[in-house]
Amino acid sequence: MELSGSGLTPLGAVALGQRRTAVRLGETARKRMAESAVAVAEIAQRQPVYGRTTGVGANRDVLTADPEHGARLLASHSTTGTTAYPADVVRLGLLIRVNQLATGGSGLAPEVADAIVGLLNEGTLPELHRGGAIGTGDLGPLAELGLALGDVVDGTSALPLLSSNALTLAECCLAYVEAATLVDVVPLVGALSHVALRGNAEVYDERVHQARPQPGQVRVAERMRGLLDGLPLRPARVQDPFGLRAFAQVLGPAVDHVDALGNTLTIDVNAAAENPLVAGDTVLHNGNWHAMPIALALDSLRLSLHSVATLSTSRVANLVDPDFSSLSRFLASGAEASSGVMMIEYVAHDALAAVRSTAQPATLGTATLSRGAEHHASFAPQAAVLTTQLLDALREVLACELVTAVRAIRLAGLEPEDLAPSAVGPWLADAIAALPDDLEDRSLRDDLEIARGLLTQWGDRQVEHPAETADPS
Repeated sequence: MELSGSGLTPLGAVALGQRRTAVRLGETARKRMAESAVAVAEIAQRQPVYGRTTGVGANRDVLTADPEHGARLLASHSTTGTTAYPADVVRLGLLIRVNQLATGGSGLAPEVADAIVGLLNEGTLPELHRGGAIGTGDLGPLAELGLALGDVVDGTSALPLLSSNALTLAECCLAYVEAATLVDVVPLVGALSHVALRGNAEVYDERVHQARPQPGQVRVAERMRGLLDGLPLRPARVQDPFGLRAFAQVLGPAVDHVDALGNTLTIDVNAAAENPLVAGDTVLHNGNWHAMPIALALDSLRLSLHSVATLSTSRVANLVDPDFSSLSRFLASGAEASSGVMMIEYVAHDALAAVRSTAQPATLGTATLSRGAEHHASFAPQAAVLTTQLLDALREVLACELVTAVRAIRLAGLEPEDLAPSAVGPWLADAIAALPDDLEDRSLRDDLEIARGLLTQWGDRQVEHPAETADPS
């Protein structure tokens, strides 16, 4: 796969990293980088260039001609925490960094990109560590990368290598793919709850959403119509509780925010975000290292997913309540006073608490560093970590809903063929085949683990066949 500095998407980048596809620097990109390296060397002879002929941070006003300046910069900036990044993040981060360098804005020679490509293709990834990145460049881990590259990074190319959020972008791309696939399976779980509660499908009528055409809401409603149209069940109520009635209105914004994150990441993984930027025969000192667009996109996504999780727990509450399900309390079966899925609600709210705590905006953080020269940060790396944690907790919430909805459908005596000609039947069949049919009081931990795996399988199928909602096989 040729890396050219353009055309890389978050999904494509993740796929390249996971498949360990061999990569190379494109010839046009190689020429751009070579010309840029010559240009910045000439410019530095007649004017100060930040980080090349000056110190960094508050030392920006200190000129230096020390040939060891770059080596000392890498050594000092390789100060990190002690927790290593996972290998998949490192691999993806290196791939993104090469693609950024291919734009030619850094002033680095193509040999630097070739050296990183060598690490990727040989599979000899350096151990890079968290710590020191606050959304103004992944300085620490990229300094470790510079040291791992050896002599190919000379005294003049240290800072340009560090001037990137590549590791943060790698974590963001992985979180984006996870969020996109998870959001895609929420309608499947919601449709099963709709069946179990005999919901009123009027809420998904196209005319309703044409009257308020929020993009994500319209898409969710269309998806739900595709799953539920033709469902041969009489609605139990004229007006359903919020978990059903506001389904599209709550999931819709999350769909929009997933799209927004994907668009923002696509820009940054193909961006020449270095400071200074080498542009033809000049250098432009700038703030493109600031990851605020990424951090805000992550914060917005997490806030929207918190509401998705909250509405899921409200459906669980409806499912265990005979007033809504017309079934036994807590969907119990067997001896009197059995607890059924009573504990599922507790597990769901425990997971919801984790969603709530990780939904707090990372961009509310503040920082004043380097003698006041740097008095703002986006905290995008922290936002990326919080997003990964939230998605895991959200998966737990949805697993609780899936187990509860399928149990309610079983208690109601419904079979997948009873739902024809709607498209939700095959998904129910898939869930019934996977989940145990024992309705006596017992631990449901294994059921939840199966449900989590089922959500992953369904998400993968949505990625492979995004237009197919009728058959999970």
